[in-house]
Amino acid sequence: MPVLSATSGGPETRAPAFVMSYAETLDYLFSRLPMFQRVGAAAYTRSLANIEALCRALGHPERSFRSIHVAGTNGKGSSSHALAAVLQAAGYRTGLYTSPHLVDFTERVRLDGRPVPPEYVSAFVAKHRALFDELGVSFFEMTVALAFRYFADERVDVAVIEVGLGGRIDSTNVIRPLVSLITNISYDHQDLLGDTLPLIAAEKAGIIKPEVPVVVSQTQPEVADVFRRVAVENRARLRFADAEYAVTNQAPLPGGAGQSLDVVRPANGAGLLPNLHLDLAGEYQRHNLPGVLTVLDELRPLGFELPEAVVRAGLSAVQRRTGLRGRWQVLGEGPLVVADTGHNEAGMSAAIRQVLLSRPAHLHVVLGMVGDKAIGKMLAVLPAENATYYFCAAAIPRALPAAKLREQAAAFGLAGAEFASVREAVAAARAAAHPTDAVYIGGSTFVVAEVEGL
Repeated sequence: MPVLSATSGGPETRAPAFVMSYAETLDYLFSRLPMFQRVGAAAYTRSLANIEALCRALGHPERSFRSIHVAGTNGKGSSSHALAAVLQAAGYRTGLYTSPHLVDFTERVRLDGRPVPPEYVSAFVAKHRALFDELGVSFFEMTVALAFRYFADERVDVAVIEVGLGGRIDSTNVIRPLVSLITNISYDHQDLLGDTLPLIAAEKAGIIKPEVPVVVSQTQPEVADVFRRVAVENRARLRFADAEYAVTNQAPLPGGAGQSLDVVRPANGAGLLPNLHLDLAGEYQRHNLPGVLTVLDELRPLGFELPEAVVRAGLSAVQRRTGLRGRWQVLGEGPLVVADTGHNEAGMSAAIRQVLLSRPAHLHVVLGMVGDKAIGKMLAVLPAENATYYFCAAAIPRALPAAKLREQAAAFGLAGAEFASVREAVAAARAAAHPTDAVYIGGSTFVVAEVEGL
């Protein structure tokens, strides 16, 4: 079976010097090569030269399958998983590349929702380790190459490829997709992408390819002209999805099972998909869904059979079909316990707004952040009244120490105690919460990743 050999394709034929266990492979990936999520900007590669050389050595696996490319600040992960779920429901052999992972590295590369086998990862790294060392490739570049080779080996019908960071010089930006999707643009990674929304949007717009249609989920006045300009330069058809689809009548489903909603035409309110069930519970999904539906519209003329029944089946089971976790994930009720990976000002604001809609008697917030974020902007959207904070730090080098986070939070009137680990902070919050309270866990993907029972 080809998925366990990692030897298919390409002129690069170096034999592995030794067999690597999965644990040794992860140690090599995480410890010996830079990884942006762990160490920050030092691991950010400002060129496509390495990934281009790597793909060339591997026989250009990225050219052997059809793809959809997804960028954006918030919503790109949910949108990528939703698209994959619908394509899977339609019976297409579907690859999905996303980042970061929550628990295990293999979550980044999926086939029909199943993570890449650890044996494939080990074989791939062992076979090409000399090449990686020779080129000096980054963690992201290795991981993207792994995904491309795996999807090529498995002969996927289509792969949904999520941008890791930015777009223009992201390692994924060597594909020529069938359609590109750009979701919400917000402030994040300003030190790398720019300190204004138009500058950030320009980096995201870098995934727009000549004559490849592009869908933008939200019309944001501050950045819309950026997308129009880049689309014109590339002769790419541009569609603003919220001009074609709108979400109304959102209502939560019992037991945290998601939400029901109506999809209508924004111009006249004409119904399109009444009583649609989406198993992603976040209220903010109303901004993502129009982009997903518009991308599906772009795929149909290309031969993809995506009738309404398939769309409904896919969207009602995104988490089950793709393994998505951590997006407004309800972990308990009475009290309500929610974990959400929103980790910038816009994402945090949306999540907090939704938890407050449950009208908790008291809010308990388990909070951890990474040190290279615009922490002040995130702290500013958090409630000071009727809320207790449980400050913690994820077990990664980038994490802001709990004591420093508590100190900075105090300047915004946010009061609470610090804890030695995420686990201890969550346990303390749940123990203190009454049945009518709510517990919110977030601030960083890495905090959510350490929550037991996720």
